[in-house]
Amino acid sequence: MKKEEKAKPTIAILTGGGDVPGLNPCIKTLVYRGHSEGLEVLGIRRGWAGLLEYNPEDPESAGNCVMRLSPEEVRTIDRYGGTYLHTSRTNPSATKKRDAPTFLRGEFKTDDEVKDFTAHCLKNLEHLGVDAVVPIGGDDTLSFAERLHKEGVPVIAIPKTMDNDVFGTDYCIGFSTAVTRGVGFIHALRTCAGSHERIAVIELFGRYCGETSLISAYLAGVDRAIISEVPFDPEKLANLVMEDKRANPKNYAMITISEGAQPIGGEMALSGECDAYGHRRLGGIGEETGLVLKQLTGEDVLNQRLSYLMRSGAPDSLDLMVAVNFANMAVDLFLKHTFGRLVALSAGLYTDIPMSTVTTGQKRVDVRELYDMEAYRPKVRHVTGKPMFLY
Repeated sequence: MKKEEKAKPTIAILTGGGDVPGLNPCIKTLVYRGHSEGLEVLGIRRGWAGLLEYNPEDPESAGNCVMRLSPEEVRTIDRYGGTYLHTSRTNPSATKKRDAPTFLRGEFKTDDEVKDFTAHCLKNLEHLGVDAVVPIGGDDTLSFAERLHKEGVPVIAIPKTMDNDVFGTDYCIGFSTAVTRGVGFIHALRTCAGSHERIAVIELFGRYCGETSLISAYLAGVDRAIISEVPFDPEKLANLVMEDKRANPKNYAMITISEGAQPIGGEMALSGECDAYGHRRLGGIGEETGLVLKQLTGEDVLNQRLSYLMRSGAPDSLDLMVAVNFANMAVDLFLKHTFGRLVALSAGLYTDIPMSTVTTGQKRVDVRELYDMEAYRPKVRHVTGKPMFLY
């Protein structure tokens, strides 16, 4: 795979961070379109981990870290969820010794807690003869992509995240399916909540951006929605939910809550150690809130954490459409030798923007336009002029 041995322009593709529905159709389209344009397509396995763990002097590492992708290889992967290339949250620019491959651990000095192996990744890309890297990921994955671009690597990025929180694009692969799953499960849980006359607390993904909780609640007609952007008062929430329960002929109430939500004066429900991007594992605020509501109201509470169910299974038609189109856009940019770009949707139109945009801001729910902070529920004041999925 050395550069001098290859005859075709080569792109390397990878998926990083959490898996979402739509990744496999994106991969397949990159491979099919790439081959139709006379390109060689390499798949980097397990996100940036594959690039970090690749050892040019060890032939066995090649099979574990890099694979040539042909149309025959990926012919049916678009029928399934997840990512054919696997994924990880590896950050080569901040690698702990325990996470480094064995052959690189000697690079650590006694006092080193983390080490930057960007130079190693650059050498590997050169060794593999890669002409451009196409990472598919969220903020964390794309932050290292931006680092590579600053180091001179041609990069074309594709945004994915079920939170829909990559700054600069109205839409990220995975969001529509996540909301579709959320709405479906919310409606399914109505039977249990109604049969037992309970309060249902449904926790959905969303670290800093509460769009998944907000939009799922908005579309499913949920009584209250707690989002990451607005700290909530548990006692006030309990009073509101009891009003909802009494007003419902079936005597039940439903709440959605972002995993990144927090009570006033409280903190996020975090556990475990920080990952390579400085994030600890989120999850549990729904159960904590449910326990408090039970204590305050004396009512039975049904707690359901949807979490991985939102990112499991095949994508819906919208995520298929966006994944395929984003992939075709990435190949178009490569053929035009236009790099350092993020493919995006803006005002309903496909476009591309500087990749550096991702790190210049934060995408959050427009609370003033879309949320009632006093009532803890969606309140869409203006739809005209908003993106299709609001925010």
